Formats: sequence, structure tokens, C-alpha cells
Amino acid sequence: MTLDVIVPTLNAADHLPGALAALGHHPNVIVCDGGSRDGTVAIARAAGATVVAAEAGRGRQLATGAAAATAPWLLFLHADTMLSDGWAIAARGFMATGAEKAGYFRLRFASANPRARRIERLANWRSQALGLPYGDQALLIARDFYRQIGGFRPLPLMEDVDLVRRIGRHRLVALEADAVTSARRYERDGWLARPMRNLTCLGLYFAGVSPSLLRRLYGS
Repeated sequence: MTLDVIVPTLNAADHLPGALAALGHHPNVIVCDGGSRDGTVAIARAAGATVVAAEAGRGRQLATGAAAATAPWLLFLHADTMLSDGWAIAARGFMATGAEKAGYFRLRFASANPRARRIERLANWRSQALGLPYGDQALLIARDFYRQIGGFRPLPLMEDVDLVRRIGRHRLVALEADAVTSARRYERDGWLARPMRNLTCLGLYFAGVSPSLLRRLYGS
């Protein structure tokens, strides 16, 4: 496959092995690390990934990883997200036709909690109806198109929203595979409180509040 997978990391040793294993035998993985102090870098190198250092902050790390990429297609993937079986087939089909579009995957949480299913349905509706897939759904985009729209900006939060708004709703395509994402924040903060916090951050961002201030509200 003529794509580079770009994974931003910061102390991601608990999740990174699963995310990399789910990619199968894909050889072109770029891990852009923001200064991990656990075994993240060693795990990435042992898996055959290229590791590049970046200033901490997901927007900066994603931009650094994209700058190091050479393949004609880029797949941005969070370290706590595993793509489901069939992702490569869905990606190939999209890459055959989507040079000036971007693809994203259906959200699914790694949780058996019934409340997770409700959040998934709302998130997938938001993605299609409003053109707002988040970074935990991954993003597949041609490198030329990524550069044309300006790429990721060095934002501490909302870097994914900022990018997909520039792509535009009609140029975003849902791919027929799942992005299975950690439910850690929801299980810790609550299946109602966490979505409300996310929604509050999104509304404040649209109202013009600085992403630096929103980062404090969002939490870890």
C-alpha cells in the first residue's frame, strides 16, 4: 500500500502495541513522539516503525510526522485506536477514487458498556451530518491534498476539527471499517460527563476561545 501511517505518541506504551498490531504487516509507520518517558519509543522501534521527535502537542506532532512522510497517501492514527479487520481493503478502495477527499472510519469504543453504543451512534451521525469526524476515527488523505489545504496546524487541541473544517463536509467519506478507540476517558469521567465536556469544548472553540485555554478544560 502506498501510504504512510502517522501515529502521534506521548507515554503511549499501554496502547501502542495494539494499534500497531492491528495494522498488520504495513511497513510504513511513522511514530512522532512528544517526549515519552515510558517504553513507547522502544515499542515503536521494535515494531519496525520510524520514530521522529516532536514538540509535545498533537497538532505539532501530526504536522511533524506528515513532514517526514514520503508516500502519496497519509493515514493519521491515534495511538489508542485500533483499526478493525478490513481497514486495508476499505483504504485501497478509497485511494482509488478519492484524491481530493479524505476518508475516516466509523467510531467504536473498546467497551462493552451499553452507553458506549449510544455515544458511538451520536458520533457517527455527527461525522456524516455535520462533517466533524474526530481524530480518534483516523483520517486518510492524499499527501498532495493535505498540503494543498495547509495540513495540521500546531494547535494543542481541536487540531482535528480545524483540519476537517478546511476539508469540508462534502469532501469527507465514511469508510467501511471501524476505528476501535480506548474508552478510558469515558469510563473515568462518566459516559454523560465526558461527552458534555467534549461538546462544551467544541462550542467554545466555535465561539473563538483559544485552543490553549480549551486544553485545560479538556483534561488528560
